[in-house]
Amino acid sequence: MGNIGSIDMMFLNDVFGMGGGYVLNFSDRTFSEFFREELQIDIDDPLYARNGGSKAKRLRCFLQTVDKPTVARALKALWAYREALQQRSGQTDDVQNARARFQSLINRLEGRPDNARPPTPEPAASFDRKKVGELKRDLLAVTSLQAHARGYAFERFLCGLFEAYGLAPQEPFRLRGEQIDGSFQFGNDTYLVEAKWHGSPIGVADLHVFHGKIEQKAAWTRGLFVSNSGFSEDGLAAFGRGKRVVCMDGFDLYETLEREIPLAQVLERKVRRAAETGSPFVRVRDLFP
Repeated sequence: MGNIGSIDMMFLNDVFGMGGGYVLNFSDRTFSEFFREELQIDIDDPLYARNGGSKAKRLRCFLQTVDKPTVARALKALWAYREALQQRSGQTDDVQNARARFQSLINRLEGRPDNARPPTPEPAASFDRKKVGELKRDLLAVTSLQAHARGYAFERFLCGLFEAYGLAPQEPFRLRGEQIDGSFQFGNDTYLVEAKWHGSPIGVADLHVFHGKIEQKAAWTRGLFVSNSGFSEDGLAAFGRGKRVVCMDGFDLYETLEREIPLAQVLERKVRRAAETGSPFVRVRDLFP
């Protein structure tokens, strides 16, 4: 007996656009690359082409052949990719009740009750109020330093910020020329971080460069662009809406610390407002009036 029943397979055909042998917007090359890079699976293995060589036929065979945990992992990756496509295009879901039906299928594959919600990420560690006070002073002190020293001070500040709010970076923040790169895990998403301390607000060019980095990564990758001096209105307008990037400026950082708002909560509201409005930058004071 296969992993996926006939009714669920009809649903997946609709969700992933598997009519005519296609799967979403993948070409043969990008379909193979997606499975290889995101799942470490060779979808071109003849084992999965027993019923035909089209992308849809290989995917259906794969889903019925491998173990259920692998099926769930692959479906969640494809779902994340589908959501990224929808976010980019601004299209609404044309499959009725798709998210709930998809989660029901994943629950059954993972052996959870059919009405179970996805596992809730462990709560972030409580922050150290003394440490937060130190970070607030450090942030104010950054602007008084010389350019080179300011960069390293901002680097140390960001490391301390993520540690204080229980969002330990996955890899060390490091200084590269005039910017700081790093990453952290938040819920089911991986966030790449780019931070700059330029004296002038960030314009569209820097935003596009960062978004280009995000688009080269997995579909569930998001971006946090931190600019101590803010973002130009023209730059944000030209950057457009529906991107996988949210932004913070120096005032956002200070208000997060001053009002002792958990950084995870700030990110959650920024991401939700971005999903609702398409805007990558909504100030903390507007999110927490």
